[in-house]
Amino acid sequence: MHALLVLLALGLRSVPAHAQSSLSKVWVPDLGNGTYKNPVLYADYSDPDVVRVGEDFYLTSSSFNAVPGLQILHSKDLVNWSIIGAVFEQQPPLARYREPQHGNGVWAPAIRYHNQEFYIYYPDPDLGIFVTKAKNPAGPWSTPVCVKQATGWIDPCPLWDEDGKAYLVHGFAGSRAGIKTILAISPISPDGQRLTGRDALVFDGHKDQPTLEGPKFYKRNGYYYIFAPAGGVPTGWQLVLRSKNVYGPYEERIVMDQGKTSVNGPHQGAWVNTSTGEDWFLHFQDQGPYGRVVHLEPMVWKNDWPIIGEDPDGDGKGQPVLTHRKPTIKGPAPTRATPPTSDEFSGNTLGLQWQWHANPQDYWAYLNGPRGYLRLYSVQQPEGTKNLWQVPNLLLQKLPAEAFSATTKLTFTPRVEGEKVGLLIMGLDYAYLSVANVGGKLQLSQSTCLNADKLTAETSTPAVEVPAAKAGQPLYLRVAVKAGAKCQFSYSLDGQSFQPLGAEFQAREGKWIGAKVGLFSTRPAKFNDSGNADFDWFRIE
Repeated sequence: MHALLVLLALGLRSVPAHAQSSLSKVWVPDLGNGTYKNPVLYADYSDPDVVRVGEDFYLTSSSFNAVPGLQILHSKDLVNWSIIGAVFEQQPPLARYREPQHGNGVWAPAIRYHNQEFYIYYPDPDLGIFVTKAKNPAGPWSTPVCVKQATGWIDPCPLWDEDGKAYLVHGFAGSRAGIKTILAISPISPDGQRLTGRDALVFDGHKDQPTLEGPKFYKRNGYYYIFAPAGGVPTGWQLVLRSKNVYGPYEERIVMDQGKTSVNGPHQGAWVNTSTGEDWFLHFQDQGPYGRVVHLEPMVWKNDWPIIGEDPDGDGKGQPVLTHRKPTIKGPAPTRATPPTSDEFSGNTLGLQWQWHANPQDYWAYLNGPRGYLRLYSVQQPEGTKNLWQVPNLLLQKLPAEAFSATTKLTFTPRVEGEKVGLLIMGLDYAYLSVANVGGKLQLSQSTCLNADKLTAETSTPAVEVPAAKAGQPLYLRVAVKAGAKCQFSYSLDGQSFQPLGAEFQAREGKWIGAKVGLFSTRPAKFNDSGNADFDWFRIE
């Protein structure tokens, strides 16, 4: 235990707030007329949780192996969201997460505000339950403390009661614990830093609520409520449990399902109210390669049970809305905002949308704000690497909409045979367009890997040689993504005329995450120096 906490202490650095980029060119949920459309976050913010403090809302979500981890988003109205920071730049324990840990790391977190501090509880399903605190949600956040060293404890959420006592509800991961679909509650210390008693089983969903998980804990009108999805991620529904006693017995009711809509499996999320007295619920929808996108639903209480979404037949079970009036807030309507996607690389910090696929080394990437570029040095692939599934230096971001194009302008200066830089769509299947140094010449090709998690080999198109006169001059790489996550790569030598290269690629989700788009720079062999690629900009349109 002590060794684990030492590793945690070594691994944390605060993440400063970053200026919000311009409005998305591909998905803006605020329709500008007092209404919004779902999803309010058309990106993979899986397992979202939200808290309101005064007139401000803060959201966090699962980040798994990606860093910076536990990104923090801010909104004034639950519709317009900006990224303001993250809990850590490197995931603890440092050594474990220097290598890609697909599907591991930070699972569903909970964010709360108590005694003028923000708390985030998160599970690492292989290590236990952790808590971190901050005075400012943009950071810095404290070194995570392990409140329960365990295998298979997941989805923790705290509740501070009026009498000063505190509790933690959680679920179990069948893949680790060998049991699932049950919820348990433990007493915790008033400061939230340690368990003070044994776990107590409060609900078993095996009879009617299969794959019960993701509990969120609340108290209202003398009732304890546990909001928890069941039925599986793509196909499930939203369950609510209530009891007058924190340890039950709990009554159960399904309060939202797909109904007659196209929104499958309205799943795990967060109840939050506004200072004007309205109730709202944010949840995710699994969209396969696009990940788990976030929807906002109106919510009302009837006979001390919530109804989420619209209830056209009046049976007390809601269904998702596609469009709706925006939440009523105090003060003027906020400026329309979206999480950043494009990056001009004109500062000395990356846009907060970017995440590495493993804990980064300092020399992987450098920004030169005055000169306006991001420099990626080629990194030697780990020994025995079969494909990019095993490569840590992938700089990626979430897919931002159903249809978009991502284009980057770069200049490649190789120094080693086999150095390669590319524009990548990453998932269980992946594809990329790259320029490589082969025999002292630059060659363009598209590479594809199916079932990358099984360490299958890549296949590549015949190479296209970059004209000698263009060596050292800018190249433009593009991927166009259309509905269904079908991707076409192309390149240009002048930024105007783009030539398709390779067949259309069907993007596929990763391990518990959506596909991602981004950049990489690698070399196959050990050498005492490195070539580099300078990226002038990366634009989503």
